Amino acid sequence: MTEFGEPDVLRIVELPEPQAASGELRIRVYAAAVNPTDTGLRGGARASQLKDIPPPYVPGMDAAGQLDQIGPDVSTDLQIGDHVMAIVVPHGSHGAYSELLVVPAESVTKVPAGASDAEAATLPMNGLTTRQALDLLGLVPGQTLAVTGAAGAVGGYAVQLGKAEGLRVIADAAPQDEELVKKLGADVVVPRGSDFAERVREVAPDGVDGLIDAALLNELAIPAVRDGGGMATVRGFTGGAERGITFHPVSVRNYAREHAKLDGLRQQAEDGVVTLRVARTLPAERAADAHRTLEAGGTRGRLILEF
Repeated sequence: MTEFGEPDVLRIVELPEPQAASGELRIRVYAAAVNPTDTGLRGGARASQLKDIPPPYVPGMDAAGQLDQIGPDVSTDLQIGDHVMAIVVPHGSHGAYSELLVVPAESVTKVPAGASDAEAATLPMNGLTTRQALDLLGLVPGQTLAVTGAAGAVGGYAVQLGKAEGLRVIADAAPQDEELVKKLGADVVVPRGSDFAERVREVAPDGVDGLIDAALLNELAIPAVRDGGGMATVRGFTGGAERGITFHPVSVRNYAREHAKLDGLRQQAEDGVVTLRVARTLPAERAADAHRTLEAGGTRGRLILEF
């Protein structure tokens, strides 16, 4: 977009062809996921950070496609033509909604075996967000994890990755999503809503050891956590000093070059530990429609733009 605003500000623009420099790989993008962070960027949430950077601004943090250029000084097992996925840190005209994308080699790994590019594009950013949240909480097998927004992308991965680490998972769901959240592996499903903490305490009277708040309940979720427990938040929320609870704001940008963790997610997708959920694919020129659909709510899985 060349200006911030409603979805219709998204348009096709021609940019110079990027070249992979030292330590970089170039991807011919076939699929890019549409995430809430993209709609925020489009709406002007980061306008103050971009005031000294000229437009156009290209959104997108998840891409998948074919490796088509390897820059100098890159040590990689990847080969030209491999189908790969990448996490992208948008900056100015650098974003995943692009036909050609250059990223650090550490931000790229193969598409999971058996997965399409569209499916693979749902994994890097949301998967690494969840991975970082769990790493920050530092729970051990047998402890209890609560998850809000469990039917969404981050919440769904939190349920699955939490179970893979031997945790008891209590997750929320609206009535129409209860079966989905159970299938993801939640041990206990409680009703979604502002009384989430109260419902959690009914099944975990002492409170949970850790909580991943993908639904942005913020202060409403805090009472679900036990004294001395931890709470991972995805939009920077940090509650006050309360009952010894530690707040862990997650910033996935800090994991953008954590290649081993990204490749670990690839392996878990291949092993069936995590499920790659595509809600719908749309041609890239319909990015505005994808943003409108996401902002209307109720999307399960990720909307994907195809290039």
